Amino acid sequence: MGKIIFVTGGVLSSIGKGVTSASIASILESMGYKITLQKFDPYLNVDPGTMSPYQHGEVYVTEDGAETDLDLGHYERFTNVVLTRDNNVTAGRIYFDIVRKERKGEYLGATVQVIPHVTNEIKNWIKKVAKGVDVAIVEIGGTVGDIEGLPFLEAVRQLAMEVGKPNYAFVHVTYVPYVKAAGELKTKPTQHSVKELRAIGIQPDVIVARSEFELPESIKKKIALFTNVREDAVISAPDLEYIYEVPLKFQEEGLDKLITDLLGLEYRKPDLSKWEDIVDTLRGAKEEVEIAIVGKYIELKDAYKSLIEALTHGGIANKVKVKLRWVNAENYDLKELEGVDGILVPGGFGERGVEGKIKALQYGRENNIPTFGICLGMQMMAVEFARNVLGLRDAHSTEFDPNTSHPVIDILPEQKNIEQLGGTMRLGAYPCIILEGTKAFDIYKKREIYERHRHRYEFNPAYREMFENAGMVVSGQSPDGRLAEIIELKNHRWYIGCQFHPEFKSKPFQPSPIFADFIREALAYKREKRSG
Repeated sequence: MGKIIFVTGGVLSSIGKGVTSASIASILESMGYKITLQKFDPYLNVDPGTMSPYQHGEVYVTEDGAETDLDLGHYERFTNVVLTRDNNVTAGRIYFDIVRKERKGEYLGATVQVIPHVTNEIKNWIKKVAKGVDVAIVEIGGTVGDIEGLPFLEAVRQLAMEVGKPNYAFVHVTYVPYVKAAGELKTKPTQHSVKELRAIGIQPDVIVARSEFELPESIKKKIALFTNVREDAVISAPDLEYIYEVPLKFQEEGLDKLITDLLGLEYRKPDLSKWEDIVDTLRGAKEEVEIAIVGKYIELKDAYKSLIEALTHGGIANKVKVKLRWVNAENYDLKELEGVDGILVPGGFGERGVEGKIKALQYGRENNIPTFGICLGMQMMAVEFARNVLGLRDAHSTEFDPNTSHPVIDILPEQKNIEQLGGTMRLGAYPCIILEGTKAFDIYKKREIYERHRHRYEFNPAYREMFENAGMVVSGQSPDGRLAEIIELKNHRWYIGCQFHPEFKSKPFQPSPIFADFIREALAYKREKRSG
């Protein structure tokens, strides 16, 4: 089993434990160490698949089809690891497994308790992913003090005692607020957070202090004194313009040497040149394109986290800044789309906002604006085309109109008897065969690709010939030709929909080809508008 870094959080949620974990992983990976990451979520859902994005942000899908926490997106974007369902474990999944074992009699009549049964399960999950790697970074979701997080903290306390120093390190991410009226940074919330952690037997080795501003040395010394950590182990983590600056900031703070010292690893100077190049490109971009995202979760940007990052990656590939214009699919005027350089309609579930998405796609098609539809966005491209080009006025998806006479989007026969919602969709990576002579082939420059899916409904193959005769071609399909994976409009500058979610595999140093091409075309469109 490899060495383990436990990452905990204090004071409040959403302070950046995921980015902290991912940045530490990227630094260790750049040193040549083999790493993996794991996220424990204390909620009782088996996975976030049935949760509203307003509750927990986007659902990130792994290669093997697991519906996971959005932090796994950070992990994969910052590193070269390919994560699986074992890398995100919820309390619901653990308790579900324990209850099933108890019902089968596997505990041999014992009283099933949080200690040792729940804590042992948690430790077993950690040991499972930590096999075969040099370092496993294990993030505990939630905030220290949350009642549902106690079994996880107790489990990692036990595991730390079992493996002993220098085989583990505790990194505690906390918040240092700036009180404007007093004109100073306050350390008291951090002190109380660490006090809470120490009360359950965990002494942090490193404090990553999140704040609006850089921490002065006097504040670092104060935190070190009151939390019983070394002064050089208080890491300043101020708000930065780009999250891809975080690994560079951590190295500047000396976290690279500190972590290897704590774990007894050989120090190798990390090669963070790719992060320097990425940040330089973002800062040095002279041009800007504006993309309208027409969705229904726009109040919570975390609902589109991977999408936002993939658009940024497309900007990096073209050395251009990407500005986003958020358009509420439920209630907007077409004037809100005027002047944009591209339109993107993302995935989603439920009928709310569907007609608004169709209206935006029609606007993009009719005005020859670069337009990109993802998952439900692609499906609504098909519905819009069927209604307004093919003249099938009541065309729809059976998800929203079961009685439509033209079900251009329908459910597969094998899905029709499914009653449970969780984990029953087409999930994870599937092959897509791209047809030569299409825009899709020009984009990917290969015949076969693998992209990740999260959907239940499909383009109805009964309408394929009708669509293609009218200029909407299926340019990517399943190997048996049965399922449409990519559709594109022949007589349009860039009007492409994909059934998969390419944002899940995009990285800043390896942008998704289709996102990079979308931004390239948006830039070309903007330049033409400006010159014409």
